[in-house]
Amino acid sequence: MAKISLAIGLRTLFAVLGALMLATLLYFLFTNGNPFTKELLKPWFLATLIDFYINVAALSVWIVYKESNWISSILLIILLVCLGSITTSAYIVAQLLKLSPQESSQDPIYYVLLRHPHNLLHRNGAAPKTEHSSAVTLRILFSILGFVMIGTLVYTLVTHGSPFRKELLTPWMTATLIDFYMNVTALAVWVAYKESRWISAVFWIILLICFGSITTCFYIAWQLFQISSHDPAYLILVRHGDRPENKYNGLSDEAA
Repeated sequence: MAKISLAIGLRTLFAVLGALMLATLLYFLFTNGNPFTKELLKPWFLATLIDFYINVAALSVWIVYKESNWISSILLIILLVCLGSITTSAYIVAQLLKLSPQESSQDPIYYVLLRHPHNLLHRNGAAPKTEHSSAVTLRILFSILGFVMIGTLVYTLVTHGSPFRKELLTPWMTATLIDFYMNVTALAVWVAYKESRWISAVFWIILLICFGSITTCFYIAWQLFQISSHDPAYLILVRHGDRPENKYNGLSDEAA
């Protein structure tokens, strides 16, 4: 029952977040007009957009993994780029609605995160090994993105001062920040699921809130370094004890 309540709670959370972001977007469109103005060229707005789209890149990698064909992946990434957390929320709700009652009652986050979890194993129950794993590529990618965001943040701080100034909080900056933190909420749910202790989960979530995509990138890179370079990168999505091969072996032990 607790797991079913979690699935319902997550559906409700992301449905509400998506609706709130849609209402926010429409409100700012009607009251402040076209968002594609000179405001986009202001240094702190540009830094915020870079921060926002690095998180979008992380979510896009997950969507590419989840989707079975490139057409749907490309379409969803375009929607993610254009509509931000509206797409994130709608996609997560759609994945939760696809779960069977059994999956919802067992571990809804596990089944949402992984693609076709029952087909991820070799016959011996082990996660497939590869000669050239995407884990290495993703380690490099997210490490680079993390340093790009650090460079952007330091450069903007040095050349344009503190971001905590009233004049910087323009309407479209406010909308962007709301969009940004709704995506952070999705990432925070994943981090809370991943971490085995609440102290470490709270620590990482605070870093996510304070440092945005810098934390996202280095958390993902750190998780990728926890697996072998020959392991499939999807293993980082779930807790070690919840990885498909471990679930499979646990079921086999029970059956024996």
